[in-house]
Amino acid sequence: MEKKNIFVLIQELESQMGHIHSELGGLKLVIKELLEENHRLSLENEQLRKILKREVNPAELEHPVAAMPLPHAEKEDQEEDVVGEGYDNLARLYHEGFHICNVYYGHLRTEGDCLFCLSFLNK
Repeated sequence: MEKKNIFVLIQELESQMGHIHSELGGLKLVIKELLEENHRLSLENEQLRKILKREVNPAELEHPVAAMPLPHAEKEDQEEDVVGEGYDNLARLYHEGFHICNVYYGHLRTEGDCLFCLSFLNK
């Protein structure tokens, strides 16, 4: 009788260990996802800081009125600028390190050039 009880106890411990093992595996996956997200957000934050440093001009901070564009431009010139403005914005976003393709739009490019984005720019 005691041998059966010991065998039953060992089976229960074994099933509990299997359950704990599966829980640990699930926790490892959650930690992996969090680490990947943290890395992605760190890269994106770094890119945005670089962009901010490039765009913020100390002269603009001291004299914000002097940095404003003059309103004397003609309507025809403004209309011509609007036609290519969207393309220019997308090209700027791509060169700043973000995807502009419909597959990964808005995500940070971490592995170099994206063929989808490049084909979109070349249209």
